[in-house]
Amino acid sequence: MASKYIVLVLVLVFCKLHSFGQNPPAGEAGKTIDSLKLALKNAKQDSTRCLTLKLLFNAESDKKLKLEIVTKRLQIAELNLANKNKTDELFFLKQKAGALNQFGIIYNSQSDIPKALEFYLKSLKIYDKASDKNGMAMTLSNIGTIYKGQGDINKAFQYLEKSLKIKEEIGDKKGMALSIMIIGNIYKNQGNISKALEYQHKSLKLSEEIGDKVGVAGTLINIGNIYSQLDDITSALNYLNKSLNLMESIGSIKGTASALNCLGNLYDKIEDKPKALEYFLKCLSIYESISDENGKAISYNNIGTIYSDQGDLNKSIEYFQKSLASSQKVGDKDGIAYALNNLGYEYNQLGKLSDAVIYTQRGLKISTEIGFPETIRNSAATLKSIFQKQNKYKEAFEMYELEIKMRDSINNQETQKAAIKKQMQYTYEKQEEVAKAEHKKELEKQQALAEEKNTRQNIIIGSVAMGLLLVLIFAGYVFKTLKATRKQKALIEHKNKEIEEKQKEILDSIQYARRIQMAQIPSEKRVLVMINKLMKRG
Repeated sequence: MASKYIVLVLVLVFCKLHSFGQNPPAGEAGKTIDSLKLALKNAKQDSTRCLTLKLLFNAESDKKLKLEIVTKRLQIAELNLANKNKTDELFFLKQKAGALNQFGIIYNSQSDIPKALEFYLKSLKIYDKASDKNGMAMTLSNIGTIYKGQGDINKAFQYLEKSLKIKEEIGDKKGMALSIMIIGNIYKNQGNISKALEYQHKSLKLSEEIGDKVGVAGTLINIGNIYSQLDDITSALNYLNKSLNLMESIGSIKGTASALNCLGNLYDKIEDKPKALEYFLKCLSIYESISDENGKAISYNNIGTIYSDQGDLNKSIEYFQKSLASSQKVGDKDGIAYALNNLGYEYNQLGKLSDAVIYTQRGLKISTEIGFPETIRNSAATLKSIFQKQNKYKEAFEMYELEIKMRDSINNQETQKAAIKKQMQYTYEKQEEVAKAEHKKELEKQQALAEEKNTRQNIIIGSVAMGLLLVLIFAGYVFKTLKATRKQKALIEHKNKEIEEKQKEILDSIQYARRIQMAQIPSEKRVLVMINKLMKRG
């Protein structure tokens, strides 16, 4: 049944998109928003306002309010950049890129793909200018996911692999796990189940390593869905129930709803309609409690599908109309197209061909606008059936050709080859990078050894040179000292000679004087004679 297949695809996409964040209860979310609004009102700096608006955008669920919030954030960033304040230029440049990325998120949620891509690419350019690798990786992943939804596998791989490489460079394991998981989903959609499981398990391992329970639970959902596709119901139930238990334990409301949705689809697949309806109604109850219109739209679609399978077409139309209303309320073109296609299918089953044509053609128009081959194919298939009943064989054949074209664009051999080629190229580049890194490491090691050897030689040469210099200095000092000593000795010897000569002259003078003195002094014998004469006279 076409509508059943449409809903299954939608739920799988939804599970992926909503399994990566814990969500507080509606009351707590309201308190958080109120606190952020108060903080914004009291903020005195533009930098604080920008950061608060960023958090407020993530907390708010109303898309109109989200648009107002991100518009205000962008205005503040651009105003500060216009003032050319060099101190805060980098900060506000990143804020502008972040705001543009949030615009992309809004338009993507409304299935306005051209607008979403326009803002993502603007954001990427500014993140690159600001050298913000985290921002670049996030935006590249967003762009890759859009191309994946459009069935452009080459471009999807191109952007997702660039994102993965940056995340590996900066060591962002949580981001790596998300990118690897998305690539795994591409392989799953291409029918390469073994590769899909390989990547999902890689993602699971990374999430477990960093203790990211939300990431673990989300990946368990994806693995469960793969086993469901393989008709391994036991394994699928095992993984999906593990995910449900983990989501409930960590309080992830949307994550819990996603797991319930996937379990409902699994029971639907094995034709246990009551059990499937039970899970879908539980899921709807959660989305109604948090006023999540996107979630409600998907749940209404799923419940409508169960009633359709049970033959209660009036009941199924009632729920598909509710789904259409919820999607229109939030401007989700993708959801609107799904609901219109389902309504067209049901009216075709009822034989109300005029209504069927109106709804399905509206669905086809929107599907073509957003460029999703999945929804275009299903619209074409329903219109083909309607035109055949109306005996409009030309129109029926045109729709058949469109259906085949879309089918081939989603899952043809060339696309599979391109995906494999891209992966092989990525693997080769990774190996080449490892080889280059090892070669570089070896060169650096050899260079370090050579530098160490050179350093030792320089130290030895320097030491010898220093030693020789010291010897020369010492020799010069010794030579100078010896020269001074010899000069001093010669001077002393000269002085001694002068002293000796003077001493000799003095001694000679003394001897001469003594001889004169002695010549004048009478001798002792004469003195005695004179004494004797005097005594005789007396």
